[in-house]
Amino acid sequence: MLDSKMMDVKRNKMKKTVIHKFLALVIAIGLASCDDKLDLSPAQSIDEGQALTTDSNVKSVLVGAYNDLGNGSLFGGNILRDSELLAANGEIRWAGTFNGPREIFNKSMTVNNADVTGEWLQAYSAINIANNVLSAIDVVNAADRDRVRGEALFIRGVLYFELVKFYAQPYSAGNVNSNLGVPLVLEPTRAISEDSQVPRNTVQEVYNQVISDLTTAESLLPSSNGIYATDAAAAAILSRVYLQMGDYANARDAAHRVITSGNYSLTNTYAGAFNNDNNSSEDIFAIQVNNQDGVNSMNTFFSIPSFGGRDGDVDILQAHLDLYDPLDDRLDLFYMGNGAMRSGKWNNQFGNVTMVRLAEMYLTRAEANFREGTNVGATPLADINRIRNRVNLPSLLVVTLPDILLERKLELAHEGQAIHDLKRLQGTADGFAYNAPEMVYPIPQREMDANPSLVQNTGYGN
Repeated sequence: MLDSKMMDVKRNKMKKTVIHKFLALVIAIGLASCDDKLDLSPAQSIDEGQALTTDSNVKSVLVGAYNDLGNGSLFGGNILRDSELLAANGEIRWAGTFNGPREIFNKSMTVNNADVTGEWLQAYSAINIANNVLSAIDVVNAADRDRVRGEALFIRGVLYFELVKFYAQPYSAGNVNSNLGVPLVLEPTRAISEDSQVPRNTVQEVYNQVISDLTTAESLLPSSNGIYATDAAAAAILSRVYLQMGDYANARDAAHRVITSGNYSLTNTYAGAFNNDNNSSEDIFAIQVNNQDGVNSMNTFFSIPSFGGRDGDVDILQAHLDLYDPLDDRLDLFYMGNGAMRSGKWNNQFGNVTMVRLAEMYLTRAEANFREGTNVGATPLADINRIRNRVNLPSLLVVTLPDILLERKLELAHEGQAIHDLKRLQGTADGFAYNAPEMVYPIPQREMDANPSLVQNTGYGN
């Protein structure tokens, strides 16, 4: 499936080089303004001044949106890392020297936290690029128009979902029609004006937009699209959205659509799902990384110098290891390195960064079926045993909700889902409740300075 796209992929990687200077200029303009509080522009208003007048030009800019999606601050790794740190709960420890991740780990974030600011800036940069692509969709060749529109909507939907999960109270906290989410910007901004000072929408409004974007994307995207978004990728993220909302029937059905698409299969071994140079059979969507392009920040922080990482910034603690059955093959991926236990999921410096994989869909379908009292596609017991059997664990005879949630926690450990599962399940981390102000990112101070329409989150000086 990937081979038929390789020439396009290579051409698109060349296109990235062309647009990198343009994107760097765009970002530089926004970041330079951070140094002058009298000349700040909201991140969501960064100017995309490139004329979108030809089919090839629009498609090149779309590749730029993927490039931003894979930025180190986003799905290049940090957005996954910080989810794990925020939900550490005595199972992992930040041992690195960087202060940004340490603040997140300690639940003591400041409004100038560089990681919190970087995620916001990069997300809105990619959203604005996607909006520009959508504004020029009529320029795209008719045969490709649905696909290009679907890819842009996928990127925008994914990023608004991540933003609302980190910068707002969780959906499970209720009051979704009054709790503030993030600003929804759905049109491209090519000049800075008072219209650029967009207020925060409610949590429900953001979720509604995410569902709209991803549902439309699923209807437009093909089932095969090389390394780019597919209909199954949109459905997989939709399953996460619905699960976060406690809408188990829709979460189940979206996961089921991915499972039955016929395009994905579990790797033969658990280890085979990780450290891959190319997408595995299990990867529904992954950020592409090689020695010339892309970044794997999970390798940087979770690994050690022997595998291209830093000094071992994230330690795996015994409290996490004690959760596994001694027979569990997932234990084999942990190893001692630089004086502490490490996760072996991120030991390929140039390996792809998986955003969502098939095993998660089985776990989501199992949980949703169990909660709904249904057996769509398979019984919850069958889906959980499928996951257990791959890691050399015996089949269960009966399954409970705690069994399902434990399998999910162990299967997806250190892949960026920890804080989101903790919040939807109304858990605690390091003594902080799921909806504590310390568990929510602040709105970056540079955004508060740039946009007087924004309201700061509770606990950050408001």
